[in-house]
Amino acid sequence: MATVNKNLSIYDKATIPNAKDFRFGIVVSEWNENITEGLCKGAIAALTENGVTEANIIRWDVPGSYELVYGAKRMLQTQNVDAIIAIGSVIQGETKHFDFVCSATAHGIKDLNVNHNTPVIFCVLTDNTLQQAIDRSGGIHGNKGVEAAVAAIKMAALRKL
Repeated sequence: MATVNKNLSIYDKATIPNAKDFRFGIVVSEWNENITEGLCKGAIAALTENGVTEANIIRWDVPGSYELVYGAKRMLQTQNVDAIIAIGSVIQGETKHFDFVCSATAHGIKDLNVNHNTPVIFCVLTDNTLQQAIDRSGGIHGNKGVEAAVAAIKMAALRKL
């Protein structure tokens, strides 16, 4: 569980594989765009900080988090990437819609990892409030996009073993 005012996105760059020869895909949900844009900016910053050129980052937008699975699947089928980061944000509302979208998205991304040889990183915030999402997309708890990019680099390196 995150503690108050702790930035969970700080990492030791010396422990991250050199990513200069890797290509990454990022699939971004347009829903809750104020959150997903922050996550995407964090992911791109971490990738470039670790040697990835902007030319080796492919970004596709999809309408919502539910559509991330299809977007990532099409990217796996059509783009030569070493890892994909699926970025979304689902905020609890008054209905069960939240539960269905979160579950389907998580299971869909898990299925892509099981059925394909390219890692797909789950960077979908599933928060109870907008403030929680803000805190995790560049706020007091850091940026989950940075964490997803670090995971993507590590998994891309593992894929090459």
